[in-house]
Amino acid sequence: MAKIAFILLCHKDPKSVIDQAERLTAVGDYMSIHFDASAKAEHYEMIRGALADNPRVTFAKRRLKCGWGEWSLVRASLNAVEAAVDAFPDASHFYMLSGDCMAIKSAEYAHDFLDSREVDYIESFDFFESDWIKTGMKAERLIYRHYFNERQRKKLFYWSWWAQRRLGLERDVPKDLQIMIGSQWWCLRRKTIEAILDFARDRRDVMRFFSTTWIPDETFFQTLVHHLVPGNEIETRTLTFLMFSDYGMPVTFYNDQYDLLMAQDFLFARKISPDAKELKARLGELYAATGVTFDISNEGRKLFAFLTGRGREGRRFAPRFWETEASLGRDRELLVVVCKKWHVAKRLIARIKQETNLPVIEYLFQEENTRLPDLGGIQTTLEKRTRHRRALVRMLFDYYETDRMLICLDPEAFDLIMDFECDRSDMRVLEISCDFSDDYLRGHAARVGLAGQATSPETLERVLPTIRRDVHFEHVRLRDAGFSHYNRIREGASVDENSIELAEFLSVGPDPAKAIAATDHLFVD
Repeated sequence: MAKIAFILLCHKDPKSVIDQAERLTAVGDYMSIHFDASAKAEHYEMIRGALADNPRVTFAKRRLKCGWGEWSLVRASLNAVEAAVDAFPDASHFYMLSGDCMAIKSAEYAHDFLDSREVDYIESFDFFESDWIKTGMKAERLIYRHYFNERQRKKLFYWSWWAQRRLGLERDVPKDLQIMIGSQWWCLRRKTIEAILDFARDRRDVMRFFSTTWIPDETFFQTLVHHLVPGNEIETRTLTFLMFSDYGMPVTFYNDQYDLLMAQDFLFARKISPDAKELKARLGELYAATGVTFDISNEGRKLFAFLTGRGREGRRFAPRFWETEASLGRDRELLVVVCKKWHVAKRLIARIKQETNLPVIEYLFQEENTRLPDLGGIQTTLEKRTRHRRALVRMLFDYYETDRMLICLDPEAFDLIMDFECDRSDMRVLEISCDFSDDYLRGHAARVGLAGQATSPETLERVLPTIRRDVHFEHVRLRDAGFSHYNRIREGASVDENSIELAEFLSVGPDPAKAIAATDHLFVD
């Protein structure tokens, strides 16, 4: 059975460090602690004294003052790893943790999980080819030497980088290494850890290189694991659940997120708020529990993005990306049916095609399998369709040899609708206003990934009002947009009322409009 040696990097809150060590070692696992040398000496002595009689706890033989982005974080990790390798010869796995991490699965589950596959768990993406780094320095992290802490000595950090760049003092990456990047929270097998320590002793050139790179805790272990371990023995993921805000800061978890954490396909979570005492107590009891089953839905990140993707008035608009590449054509008319319930819109446009012979296209910007003609590849993916939306629609006009065409859009695609409104062609909008039951919204949450089969009813009920407000907002936004040609049919309206709106939208007479409005089971879910 797996035995885990936890590598704990910490710098504060000695009481939590002691509790974490006692909790994780109580069921037979181990812990090696590096407590930052810049922290208070009495805090370190407090930890050493409290854990002195615990044979399953050891300490890094040399403590360092660690700084964000510095080599000191990697060196401290190696010091703690070396202590663990020496002290715990039967440890099968080494798991990197911070003082803010807590288990979100039982030890029983964690051991079975690690026993199930003979792999290392570490994010490792190609440094240069991947988009793991979203903003800021990229190659400059490696090709220049970084001697100063960017946060503590910002002027010297950037002056040094600028001087090296000005003088052309770039350096080469070690020729035999493919530099990889990823999260610093990994879980590695013993043979992998021993291979890394041997490599570190033998390859002083590589150690010198990484010691002057910037943020090496995101590249050192990731690169060496990729270099030393066959690809089929690496699972490119972390077992620690963490999320980041739009500002690049780690998301903190609180008391009401216990169920959400339990449902994630991870063994630990970071960061748990120091003030979340109820959550910490419940998680603290969990690791030693036996016979616990976990329903994994893994909806956490999508749910978080949905709930926080709003600004100071309850929304945050996506970036505008109006295109100037082409116009649909001054004499063309694009009819846009906007509806949240796709099946309702599809029934309506099928009847419109039958009554008017207009070319109609279903959700071409939301549904990958929408039937489209071959347009030279531009239609193959949603990403291509959206990026070249005006060109795509213009080509569809040409394909159907028409100046009038109808498409369907989800109301969330407001930017697309506004882009077509800004075009020189004419655009007409028909909103289909539907009623939304709680059951429908629950199904909608599942379809868009906000909930899974294992999402608890309590979690779903808490998010349901937000989903309802979100749907309501999308329709209000349409009505407030001031479109030149805007009509609306409603689920609760009569056939006569809806036929008036349809006649104006489609520029047809009352008889075909009434036939379309009377479509059988139009609004049935």
